[in-house]
Amino acid sequence: MTKARSFFESICGKRVAICGIGNNNVPVIHQFLQAGAQVIACDRRSAQELGETAQELMASGAQLQLGDTYLDDLDVDLILRTPGMKPYLPQFEAARARGITVTSEMELFFDLCEAPIYAVTGSDGKTTTTTIVAGLLDAAGVKTFVGGNIGRALLPYVHDIRATDAAVVELSSFQLTGMKQSPHVAVVTNVAPNHLDWHTDMQEYIDAKHNLVLHQQTHDRAVLNLDNAVTAGFAADCPGSVWQFSRRQPVSHGCWLNDAGEIVVTDKGVDTVVMHVDDIRIPGFHNVENYMAAIAAVWGIASPESIRRFARAFGGVAHRCELVRERRGVRWYNDSIGSSPSRTIAGLVAFPDKVILIAGGYDKHIPYDPLGQVAVDTVKHAILMGATADAIETAIRTYSDLPITRVANMEEAVAAAAEIAGDGDVVFMSPASASFDMYKNFEVRGNHFKDLVNALHD
Repeated sequence: MTKARSFFESICGKRVAICGIGNNNVPVIHQFLQAGAQVIACDRRSAQELGETAQELMASGAQLQLGDTYLDDLDVDLILRTPGMKPYLPQFEAARARGITVTSEMELFFDLCEAPIYAVTGSDGKTTTTTIVAGLLDAAGVKTFVGGNIGRALLPYVHDIRATDAAVVELSSFQLTGMKQSPHVAVVTNVAPNHLDWHTDMQEYIDAKHNLVLHQQTHDRAVLNLDNAVTAGFAADCPGSVWQFSRRQPVSHGCWLNDAGEIVVTDKGVDTVVMHVDDIRIPGFHNVENYMAAIAAVWGIASPESIRRFARAFGGVAHRCELVRERRGVRWYNDSIGSSPSRTIAGLVAFPDKVILIAGGYDKHIPYDPLGQVAVDTVKHAILMGATADAIETAIRTYSDLPITRVANMEEAVAAAAEIAGDGDVVFMSPASASFDMYKNFEVRGNHFKDLVNALHD
């Protein structure tokens, strides 16, 4: 009997609180109901705010505990918290004191999954690197299951995953906070200030990322960015083998970029040229780094030939330097995933010429000075909106007097860009900020931008 089957048989008749009724948790709620558990679905929102989801869950047999007291007095056998809830909330600590296990969907998946787990975290590049890792494994003939922060809970698929398959997960700092498990292959793309509105401080954010490698075993693999001081520092605490990647210098064990623009793997003292950067279809040196991280993760399973074939065909992930259209000689790019200054900077430097930048959004209390420095050489005109517009303008003005236009919303931003841009220009929507002041998430923001751009008259 598999660990998953044994667990879900044991949960029959038990009371389980699943805290947070988001898109990822709804299938988890149904999974526990189907296993015979008594599920209490908890959320701060009202039934009216939850809409059809609340009706569906109640019709399926879930009990709802809603409103400001939704975490109080949880008389249950097991609690699953959503990643947006810190693991050490007073209500969770009180539950632990009563002997109740408090965990999460991803932690439980790590416990029950019997296939190798490849996990990717980082401030930037997580989703693209996760997608590349999964694509390279698939190209090598390994059946893969992809999920986590990339948008799908994996626990509902745990019964379908065989030991010969692979699970590829993207993990955010929210999911990693307090986590005591690490994957068989851990990839940390980079660490830069992010989510400081949620984390107590930068050290807590770093510690969350550190958890990805901290609990590995001696036979596991950690893939770390040598060009990032924080991630390079994780190497000393990795119990298993350490693979590094760098586009600035050779590495003794891992993946690096030589002077000829070739990606090289050094393993057991042998150098293997995998491909030239020109083989990579998606633009930007940040994507070269994403490929190096992914190659180091799957080396020994994926061949150089299959890696090259994949790189030449893979057109990227939506909302990440995504070409929306070319209109009157102007190329419009959607980079709504650019929810931090470092993400936006990575996109800006991918273009050979200066761009018209649309930026601004929800304030995560991240410093914008680095963006101001880079804008000098990469931005010809900035169009700013949202709660962070003042901070971004201040950062830019510290280093440059480039033109800045202030707008109230995305409609005005697209209209202004259409007026400003001329033949040969690039309009780059990369907010350097989260979306929550105007949109539910970055996907909704990106889709709105694309709709507006596609509606512009030829």
